[in-house]
Amino acid sequence: MTKNSLLQLQQRTADTSMMVFTGNANRELAQNIVKFLNVPLGKATVEAFSDGEIMVEILDNVRGKDVFIVQPTCMPANDNLMELMVMTDALRRASAKRITLVIPYFGYSRQDRRPRSARVAITAKVVANMLTGVGADRVLTVDLHADQIQGFFDCPVDNVYASPVLLGDIWKHKYPDLIVVSPDIGGVVRARALAKLLDVELAIVDKRRPKPNVAKVMNIIGDVEGRVCVLIDDMVDTAGTLCAAAAALKEKGAARVVAYCTHPVLSGAAIKNIENSVLDELVVTNTIPLQEHALACKKIRPLSIAEMLAEAMYRISNEESVSSLYMD
Repeated sequence: MTKNSLLQLQQRTADTSMMVFTGNANRELAQNIVKFLNVPLGKATVEAFSDGEIMVEILDNVRGKDVFIVQPTCMPANDNLMELMVMTDALRRASAKRITLVIPYFGYSRQDRRPRSARVAITAKVVANMLTGVGADRVLTVDLHADQIQGFFDCPVDNVYASPVLLGDIWKHKYPDLIVVSPDIGGVVRARALAKLLDVELAIVDKRRPKPNVAKVMNIIGDVEGRVCVLIDDMVDTAGTLCAAAAALKEKGAARVVAYCTHPVLSGAAIKNIENSVLDELVVTNTIPLQEHALACKKIRPLSIAEMLAEAMYRISNEESVSSLYMD
C-alpha cells in the first residue's frame, strides 16, 4: 500500500463508529487491519477456564456501534469457533448496533455436501446456522472453498478474493515465460480466471486412475517445458496434491514451479512434504497464522491481506460497494 492510499483510508475511517475486536486465532492480522483503519483494537478478555470452557468479556462500550470480529476458524477449529460464537453473543447482549464476522478462513468449509452413499452432516451449514443463531448480522470471508456456502447463512455474506494480493506479487516478480496451472480439475475455474487476468496460457494437472486397483497417474494438459509454472489453489493442507503436481510438472520439463495458495492450513506432514518436494516456492496469505515450523521453512513466503480486508470492512461499515473492489 502506498503512503497516500494508507493516509486516504485512515482519514476516511477516523470519523466512523466502527469498532474491531478479535479472539486468539489471528491477533496479528487484526492488529494490522486496525492500523490501516486508524481505529484502536477493541478491548476484550478471551480466555479458557481450567476445564476448557471459553469465557469472553467485552471491556469497551459497544452500545450502538458497528462492530467487526476478526477471527478465522482455523486450528484448533473448535476452540476458535467457540470463541467467535461466545464473543458474538457477548457483543449482542452489550447492545452493539451491528455485528459483522470477519472470517478470513472459514473452517469446516470442505464439509459442504452430503455424498449419496454417506450418512454425514453438512457441517458447513451447521456452522453457518450457529453463527447466525448467536447474532451475526453479516459475514465477511476470503476465498471460500465453495461459493455456495454463502447460501448457508441467513444473513448477507461478502466473499472477497485474495487474487489482487496474489496477482500483485506475480506481477512484481515478472516471471519469464509464465503459465498458470490448476493442480486438479476442480480448480480449473479459479486458475482460468487468474490466467485470463495475467493474459497467459493455462495448463491442467489431470489426476486419474487408468484401471481399477492401479495407482493414480498425473497427466499434464498443456505445454510446460522450459516454463515457469504457477500453481494456484484456494488452500494447502497436507500439500500432497501440490507436491505431486510439482513433480509431474518438473518431469514434463518445467523450469520452475511456484504455488500460490490463499489459506495455509498446513496440517499433518505438510512442512516435511514441502521441504522434500521439487516445489520451488509456496506463496500463501496470512488468513491463517503460520506456526514456527512453517515460518522456518525457506520455501514458504507469506503475503498480507490486512489492507484488502481493511478496505472491505470500511466499505461495509459505510454502506459502500464491496464487489467494486474487483471491477476493472
